Amino acid sequence: MLTGPVGAAIVLSALALALAPAGTGAASARGPGPVASGIELREFFVGGRYSADGKMMSGQAHVLFMGPRRPRHAVPLVLIPGMGQTIANFLSTPDGRPGWAQQFVAMGFGVYLMDQPGRGASAYHLTAYGPSSGQPARFLEQRFTAVRNFVPEAGRPWGWPQASRHSQWPGRGVAGDPVFDQFYASQVESAGGDISSQLVTDAASALLDRIGSAVVITHSQAGAFGWRIGEARPDRVRAIVAIEPSGPPFYSAPPPWGDGDPARMARPYGLTREPLAYLPAVSDPAELKPVQESAARGRDLVRCWRQPEPARKLANLSRVPVLILVSEASYHAGYDHCTAAYLKQAGVRTDFIRLPQIGQFGNGHMMMLEKNSANISAFIGQWLDRQERAPVEKRARRRR
Repeated sequence: MLTGPVGAAIVLSALALALAPAGTGAASARGPGPVASGIELREFFVGGRYSADGKMMSGQAHVLFMGPRRPRHAVPLVLIPGMGQTIANFLSTPDGRPGWAQQFVAMGFGVYLMDQPGRGASAYHLTAYGPSSGQPARFLEQRFTAVRNFVPEAGRPWGWPQASRHSQWPGRGVAGDPVFDQFYASQVESAGGDISSQLVTDAASALLDRIGSAVVITHSQAGAFGWRIGEARPDRVRAIVAIEPSGPPFYSAPPPWGDGDPARMARPYGLTREPLAYLPAVSDPAELKPVQESAARGRDLVRCWRQPEPARKLANLSRVPVLILVSEASYHAGYDHCTAAYLKQAGVRTDFIRLPQIGQFGNGHMMMLEKNSANISAFIGQWLDRQERAPVEKRARRRR
């Protein structure tokens, strides 16, 4: 899993191999072949400001662009990874298969991969971002890669009911396994959630100001930031694809799905800690007056928090179509439906898909790295095709 300037040539070679027509070989030793020559690859930074003494810059985000020189889609994609992750998650899988970025390029999309500020090729400055934190290998085994080892049993402090269905991780999922070791080698330290939210929102807004309209694809922690990006640039964000976004609304999920305090208000504005534009307007988040469902919507699901009726609408996000994907075996499987329900109640056109609905079983939280990752990116591509066609089809219906 490679990212940053050093990996650019390798990424290009991988693209040549991934996109080559059947029956052709990889790019020759002399240089990229004809397919690779049709691929544009560049990188740059967005955002950032100098410190008062001029000795450092902070807030900048590293962006890697890859795409066909003649894209089939007018609107590109912006991919943003979650906590502890970098754009390496989208470049390749830890067992060496092409990543989502390459697959989206093969579909004809231009792809902008944006690291969170202080990640990847963007320097981490302690004085600007504060103390960082990372996750031990054992935690990632429990949450992402070997969750079947931690299904609920007597005496076990960890595990959620859906964990026993996890089957798509490409390896044993524990330290010492080559695939897990490659994944863990890609992990980085992260800034605190509050500062990260503003940093990512500012950097992504700067990116959209530079490139124009785009679809924003977020994962995990970045999901909550995606709502803020849509809020900040509703005229530039054509759609949001949220892969198991941070949630659920208002309060953290209770154990065993969550490890936060379910009695503490985690997202006072419903989807975020920070203000969102509601109609009627909200001057104090307490005005949202969250209420909890009297019963869960199904077995092994949490009870959702929502607004009382009549619900306020999300003034800016209601202009942006949303797709939320959740896997079968992730800890998100118990509560991501609450985020989708909240968005719908607030007037946001939202498609909520559990991967088994599209024939993809056994996935965990890191679906973009798992064995069937190409099938999932193909579904996302199909959904995006429908969003792209929708305005044309709507105009055609009006003419009829």
